[in-house]
Amino acid sequence: MKRVFEATCAAIGLLVFSPLLLLITIAIWSEDRNSPFFLGRRVAHRTGPDDERCFFMIKFRTMIFDAWKSGVSSTANSDRRITRVGTLLRRAKLDELPQLWNVLIGDMSLVGPRPQVEADVTLYTNVEQRMLAVRPGITDLASIVFSDEGSILAGAKDTDLLYNQIIRPWKSRLALLYIERGSVWTDMKVIALTLLGAISRQRALAGVLKMLTAWDADPVLLQIASRQGALVAWPPPGAAVVVTHYPKPTDHTEPPARSAGRANHA
Repeated sequence: MKRVFEATCAAIGLLVFSPLLLLITIAIWSEDRNSPFFLGRRVAHRTGPDDERCFFMIKFRTMIFDAWKSGVSSTANSDRRITRVGTLLRRAKLDELPQLWNVLIGDMSLVGPRPQVEADVTLYTNVEQRMLAVRPGITDLASIVFSDEGSILAGAKDTDLLYNQIIRPWKSRLALLYIERGSVWTDMKVIALTLLGAISRQRALAGVLKMLTAWDADPVLLQIASRQGALVAWPPPGAAVVVTHYPKPTDHTEPPARSAGRANHA
């Protein structure tokens, strides 16, 4: 039922938004005459312990062409690689629209843990590996709670390290809680809260807190999800210590026009 529902919604969404998709495509291409699309290699969900296939997640390109060659995965709003059109798309969260195609063909779900690059998945703890048991999604609870991720990372000397210290631990906990307690009805509420977040972030956060409270979430997670105070560094689920080092790639082997980073994540 979930698969039929999502495929139907994706097909309708692509049809309804086709004029907007065309306008955005033209705007991106007009800015630098390069491909309007970004194909990010992501790890798909696993159906068995030895299964680790990947897929290419489609997004509108919001950065300069071949931005992935910098080797930086996490992106702050102040990142100079972001184009003028890309800034507008990120602000309105429109760069994610092409992922409806990934949903239609079965690579992704409408709701689920955000897909990650292979470099980040290799850092997963045994507990975090459970996030690969379901299809990744266009949106989830963490997408609402950390919709301002670019602002959080702005000014950081090492955006990848800061992400792993104060964002990843909570994103993973939210994803794991969703996997444990989620349902089709939950998905519908998450989609509604995501849309609401474009109008009123505070009301969307209140909706997330209501869901987490009903799920008996940890008080610390509730505090973080409220976004009322500063984010604190915390060990990822299944780890005993806070991340102190993020390994940097020594070479870039991914083909041109495809990014190996989290650079275009929402």
